[in-house]
This record gives sequence, structure tokens and C-alpha cells, in this order.
Amino acid sequence: MKRSTVNILASYIDALHPIIYINHFDFKVIDDAISRVGEKAKCVEFNNALGLVDFKTKSPMMECNLEQFLKLTMDDGFEQETFLVLKDVHGELNNPKIISLLKRIAENNLYNDSYSATIFVLSEITVISRELENYITVFDIPLPTTSEIHSIISDFIIDMDIIVEQEIINDITLSFKGLNEFQIRQILNLAYQDGGCIDKDDKLLILKEKEQFIKKSGMLEIVNFTENIEDIGGLENLKEWLARKAKVFANLDKAIKFGVDVPKGIMIIGMPGCGKSLTAKATASLFEIPLVRLDVGRLLGKYVGESEENMRKALKLSEAISPCVLWIDEIEKAFAGVGSDGGGNDVTTRLFGQFLTWIQEKENTVFIVATANDISRMPPEFLRKGRFDELFFVDLPNGEERRKILDIHLKKRKKWHKDIDSIALIKETDGFNGADLEAVVKDTIEMAFIDGKDVITTEDLLKSVKDTKSISSTLKEKIKEIKSTIDKIDIKLASKADIH
Repeated sequence: MKRSTVNILASYIDALHPIIYINHFDFKVIDDAISRVGEKAKCVEFNNALGLVDFKTKSPMMECNLEQFLKLTMDDGFEQETFLVLKDVHGELNNPKIISLLKRIAENNLYNDSYSATIFVLSEITVISRELENYITVFDIPLPTTSEIHSIISDFIIDMDIIVEQEIINDITLSFKGLNEFQIRQILNLAYQDGGCIDKDDKLLILKEKEQFIKKSGMLEIVNFTENIEDIGGLENLKEWLARKAKVFANLDKAIKFGVDVPKGIMIIGMPGCGKSLTAKATASLFEIPLVRLDVGRLLGKYVGESEENMRKALKLSEAISPCVLWIDEIEKAFAGVGSDGGGNDVTTRLFGQFLTWIQEKENTVFIVATANDISRMPPEFLRKGRFDELFFVDLPNGEERRKILDIHLKKRKKWHKDIDSIALIKETDGFNGADLEAVVKDTIEMAFIDGKDVITTEDLLKSVKDTKSISSTLKEKIKEIKSTIDKIDIKLASKADIH
């Protein structure tokens, strides 16, 4: 652990922070830090399975539960400076007796000059009861910086006595961003064992390993997709903008050195069924990076602070697997009720604030694609410049876009031919969205199959058009509301002007 991190930990102890909660999986790293901070302190360890344990040798000394352990050691702070190191006790931190004992130790540490005992809670799961909130300080172990990752890779190359080009080192350094030192060394060992060297192909290995973190966490979802930018009919302004950002992502190390800001993300607002979700998938395809979806509903927990902790972990995880596209679908539903009264809404408001701060301050390679149908209830600060690189509005497809969408779906099913009258179809599909047009093509091909036809005609398609209720007719008032909201904000149009 870095000297600066140990110094921060020491300053917390000197400032009489009575309970320090360290959320980390590698207890050996934390033990080393505690040893360095408390060279003169008496360190006493509790292990959930073994009871009282010798902190240095890890040998079991006495079988006991946490309540017995705290009663046994709580007065040690009167004799000398004491560190009580509690491991994996998160399941006990809502027990009223444990809360009372921890509070007594904490209050002695704060208010009694002849007493000095600091409690360290080590766990991968953060559980903070309301009664202990004011006594607990959550201590985060910072992840390695870019220069530190570069040093870890360079040290590994020297240890293994291999030659790696500087450009490859710079490239994989960025891919390792978001991982801790243990994980970086693990993957470097895996790459070396696999091919006896480190090369540009190992970027794929890093991404594969990062995907494992997502699967194990259950907080984010990996989205597998086959769609690409060519599957989007129209939205030329949006596609051109994404193509520019893709060039930055493809040459990230050079772009950063040149002074280009790392792209933050976009918010796509607009009509249902008009390609917003398709754009999220196409973005990941264009950037050649993984697509992960954040479902805010999954993060809500039953304990005080649990939802916020889950949000923190999910955002940290997205950083760990970066570069990636983080897709938040229907973001207005995720943060519905922000600023309203009521307990549930208080949690949502805190989550919203947490997310807002993260996207404002993030310096990682997580590219956010937030999609929304109706932003009328979203706080205006969310739409402010600086949160996202750009806001785009996806309107119902214009004539040229409707022609492209129909062609894409017909070609995908090998039913397009030059005799289909695009002009007639454009005239009859005004007000249709992309999903409506796909439904028209699917229904037409199904009917042609049932009727034994080999080729579909313009008339077949027009018949399906007449049998399809468009979004403009089913959601007329909703569409009017969406357009009314859009008129009040500064937003780019995803489509170019219709040439017809």
C-alpha cells in the first residue's frame, strides 16, 4: 500500500475517528497498513470463524463470539494504545448488543483522555446501522493511478526479463485503469503464462477478465449484441458525432497526450421505438468496447446507506471494467421522484446526487449512454452542459429515414428488391416510428410466407401499413408533451433535415 494512503489512515487515528470501516477484499494489504500505522499499538484481531486471533501470526488464541471478544478487549485502551481489528463482522453490525459495545468503545476514545482504542472493521460488504453512522468513517483504498499502473507493468517486465514496446505498455496501462494492484498482477501473470510475452492482444484478455467482475457482482449486466451503426436508419447527426468520438477511443493514449478530453457520454432523449436503445448497442460496437447496463432498481437495499453503497460499488465496477459503454435505459424512471417528499424518494434523491457528482467529476474511460423518453420531471441541473458531452433529441423518423429503416429490415430478411416503391411507402407511413416500420416488414413477410409467395410487393407492404396503428395515433398526447419539453431546452437534433 502506498505511503500516502498509510499517512491518511494515520491522520484518521490521530483525529480520533473511533471506528474506521475499510471495504476491501485483500486483508493482507490492510493488515500491513495497520501494522505500519500502529507500530507501538497493541493490535488485537477478531475472526468471525476463529474468535480471538494473534494479529501477527494469525494463530487462534481463544474461541469466542464478537460480543465476548468486545467485552474481553474493550478496556485494553486504558492500558496502552489499542487497535481492535474486526474481520467480516458485517452480519453482526445490526445486533443491538454489538452496537452498544461499539458505541461505548467509540465514546471512550472520543471523550476519555486516558483511553485510546480504534476499531477497524474489515469487510467486502458495507453495513452501517443508523446508531453507528456518526462514529464510523469509511476508508477507501485508492486504486492505482495511471503512472502507478505503468510502474507495476514495468516492474513485471523487468522481473520476467521480457521486452515490450513502449506503445504497448502505454496502451495496456489505460486498459488496466480501475483495477487494483492485486488484479493487475494476476492478469499480467495470466498473459505471460499464456504466451510468454505481453502484446497488444492482451487487451482482449484484460477485457475478458473484467467481464468476470461484472458477472460476479450482480450489479451490472453485460449486454451481448450484434447490432452496429449501419443498423440505424437515419440519425446522421448523431452517427457523425459518435464516429468522431470513436476515433478518440481508438487512439486514446495518443489523444490524451495531444490534449483531447476523454469523452464522457451522451444523453439521448426522444420518442419511444426510435432507435435510442439501438444507438447504445451501436455505440459499443463502433467503439469496440463492452456494453454494460446499469439498472438503478437493482441497487435499492433495505438498510440505511445500503443503496448508496451499492451505487458506489456499481460505479466503481464500471470504472474497473473501463473502457466500456455504461447504458442507463429510461433514466427518468430510475430517478423518478427526485426532490419529492417521502422516505423512498429521499433515497432516490441521494442516489441521483451521487450519480450526478460522479459523471461531473469522472476522469475514467466509462462512456455513458443515458436514454430517456420523457424528461419533464427530471431536475434541470441534470441536463446542464458538462454533465454529458452532448444531448440529442431523436424525433419520429422523417421521410428519408423511414425509407432507410424499411430498407434495412427488408435487406436483413433478404426481401428487398428495386421494384418496391419507396415514395408510396414514405407517404403512407408518416408518424410511424422505427418499431412500427419493423412490425410492418415482419407482418408483410409472415403473410407472404403463409400465402406461399416468394416475393413481396409494395401493395403487400401498404396493406400491412394500413393494419398497423402507429405510435402517433396511440400516444398522440404523450408525443405532444415530449415535444413541448424539448422546445424548452438546448438540445441537438439527432437527424438532419428531411430532403423530401
